[in-house]
Amino acid sequence: MLELLTGSGLAVAAGLNAYIPLLILGLAGRVFDFVELPTAWAWLENPWVLVVLGVLLVVEIVADKVPVVDSVNDWIQSVIRPVAGGIAFGTGAASETAVVTDPASFFTSSAWVPVSIGVVLAFGTHAAKMLARPALNAATAGAAAPVVSAAEDISSVLLSFMALLVPVIGFFVLLGMITLVVLRIRRSRRARLLN
Repeated sequence: MLELLTGSGLAVAAGLNAYIPLLILGLAGRVFDFVELPTAWAWLENPWVLVVLGVLLVVEIVADKVPVVDSVNDWIQSVIRPVAGGIAFGTGAASETAVVTDPASFFTSSAWVPVSIGVVLAFGTHAAKMLARPALNAATAGAAAPVVSAAEDISSVLLSFMALLVPVIGFFVLLGMITLVVLRIRRSRRARLLN
């Protein structure tokens, strides 16, 4: 059960920023003894992979802080974040997956299930973020972009660490985040109806 909570937290974090949970997973697997990545995902610990993830994270952080560029970046990330969520869920759920060099064995085994769950979770988070950003930019003339982006990055880091260290608390934080999003959507709908 804890593995599913860990995987869910990491996948949702990937929906906010694709590279943060993957970088944290790779570094944790490399540095800490209590984090042992499944064999199929051990490549996340490779120093070159960590460097590439670090560079991509810097690009993502900068691009996400600039109004209009953040929306373009969100469209580009529409594929990347769900894939990262699938990887993060598959790794966090400690699923042994078939090596992807043989796609037939990947899909005939049940290895695709955790990856698919992670893709759905990350895409849901990403879609909510992608839909909210243009409205925030328009309402604040772009002033909200760096603040909201920083909050998303901090949330992704905290959610990733909590998913690894205390997945039950991470699950409750995740529920709290979902509740906040739902409440904000309801408030904005009410405000539109009143206007």
